[in-house]
Amino acid sequence: MTEILQETGMTVLTTLLSLLALFLLTKLMGAKQVSQMTMFDYVVGITIGSAAAELATELEEPHKPLAAIIVYGLAAAAISVLCCRSLKARSFISGRPIVLLEDGVIYRENLKKAKLDLNEFLTYCRIGGWFDLSQLQTAVFEHNGTVSFLPKESDRPATPADLNKNPSQSQVQTPFVMDGKLLSGNVRQSGKEEAWVHRALLRQGYRDEGEVFLALWGGGEELTVFPMEPGRRGDGTRP
Repeated sequence: MTEILQETGMTVLTTLLSLLALFLLTKLMGAKQVSQMTMFDYVVGITIGSAAAELATELEEPHKPLAAIIVYGLAAAAISVLCCRSLKARSFISGRPIVLLEDGVIYRENLKKAKLDLNEFLTYCRIGGWFDLSQLQTAVFEHNGTVSFLPKESDRPATPADLNKNPSQSQVQTPFVMDGKLLSGNVRQSGKEEAWVHRALLRQGYRDEGEVFLALWGGGEELTVFPMEPGRRGDGTRP
């Protein structure tokens, strides 16, 4: 019984160690590892995950899989730095964009290079919102496995510039209240005061931030407010 408890405790410790190692290496390799992966990132991620799983259950010599994780992580970080500094290395490791469609022509050889068949290409088009290929000027297969589309000028959505309009620039909304808590740091960084937030909430019928699930400021004089309880107005009444 004592031996089982010791082995269980050791397994818990090695599992926590593998989680810590994975977290530190992910921070080292950057957010790209968990967002848009290249083929190399994908291979390294699978290998590191396999080594981490071995580390979690290796009770006799946990330093071996841990060393493998560290080596793979450092190698991935070094290659990432090399790709940032060398165009040739970037082209070799990450690959180059491949033009799949241009001015009404679908390039069969480029589809083969991208390892895509026509059904897969059409699927990418539909996912991108393009059901009529005659509306496309260019389609490019990117190195991360996505397809980018350039529509023809006559088929792209109209912009304010096309209509000789000059709308004011929108701003990214900043959360001032989340989960009923006032985010004082965000308020100060945006050049506002807490009293201003309270007045803005009061104008919309909220007595304090405790009644607010989320409040966002987009640069104007009003807040976009979502109540803590769905179906209730700011004055505490139901619609």
